[in-house]
Amino acid sequence: MSPALTRLITDFEAGKFAALARAVSIVENHRAGFDLLLAHLHPKIGRARRVGVTGPPGAGKSTLTTLLAKHARARGLTVGVLAVDPTSPFTGGALLGDRIRMEQVALDPGVFIRSMATRGSLGGLAAAAREAADVLDAFGFDLVLMETVGVGQSELDIARTADTTLVVLVPESGDSIQTLKAGLMEIADLYAVNKADRPGADRLRNEIELMLGLRMGATNNVPAHHGVDLRAIADRDALREAMQPAKAARAAAQRDDAEHWTPPVLGTIGAKDEGVVELLDALDRHFAYLERSGTLRSRRLSRLRERVVEIVEDRLKRRLWRDAATNAWLDAQLPRLETGGGTPFAVADELLAQSGELMTRGTA
Repeated sequence: MSPALTRLITDFEAGKFAALARAVSIVENHRAGFDLLLAHLHPKIGRARRVGVTGPPGAGKSTLTTLLAKHARARGLTVGVLAVDPTSPFTGGALLGDRIRMEQVALDPGVFIRSMATRGSLGGLAAAAREAADVLDAFGFDLVLMETVGVGQSELDIARTADTTLVVLVPESGDSIQTLKAGLMEIADLYAVNKADRPGADRLRNEIELMLGLRMGATNNVPAHHGVDLRAIADRDALREAMQPAKAARAAAQRDDAEHWTPPVLGTIGAKDEGVVELLDALDRHFAYLERSGTLRSRRLSRLRERVVEIVEDRLKRRLWRDAATNAWLDAQLPRLETGGGTPFAVADELLAQSGELMTRGTA
């Protein structure tokens, strides 16, 4: 470890925000020594609660993230914020505007805000966001809020990165069919219908709860919406739930001792700071459920496993495609492939078979 990196770690462990900012930059840009830094910090991670905030563009994610940080600070928690903005596919630049919106908490000494660009990542998060979250965790923040770019229906990296995923929607998010689609609507641990003073907000909340109730049918021994024979249901409570799935979902979301977590659907008005305290309370309830059920440990173990897989894939790709001999050999096989004398699958197997030493050498 270089003397500069050693000094950085000393300042980092002393709680200096300047060292934290430099550490995040080193990790985000994969500068020399970033892996040594992360290795040193690894034993200290796992204490922070990680909350992902995602949803369509314009839903008010930055406003809610700011208010969550504000109310968390009022409860004595320290907060780290990772706000991700999209990178232009044309210029490669990015306007890191989320930090501008968070001026309410930007000067709070218990809050650290870092804006990050996606740099071409299509999953709603910057590629290094998970590593940056590790740095904030190791620094000692109680709560790490990760706000994604305005995502569509399939950019779901946040669900693999956070302990709790909050999906923010607005009345203009679409019709009832949108609530039934796979993807974004399935990853939520909580829903916030923001701008709840607009027309259609109550209808959207009801449609989301209806969707949750229909899905509960497959997991809670309540007949689902396909092929329900109400005459065959002997249990009167089950009958009522089958006939009122939205009400059943709303009731299940309020139970603290439930075996399975049902996402609550909360109304918020970010511009007026309404409903945010209740939202923070719901986040607390979900974290308590994660700890009680053992789901927190399983999610974090899954995250660690995925991280190892990502590192292996990245290092193998770099070792293979930065090796001049490997690229020359592959180029030499192209005429054979062109004439049908081989297949891409066979060439790939040959390449892997002869690249054992390259894959197992000590450095990436």
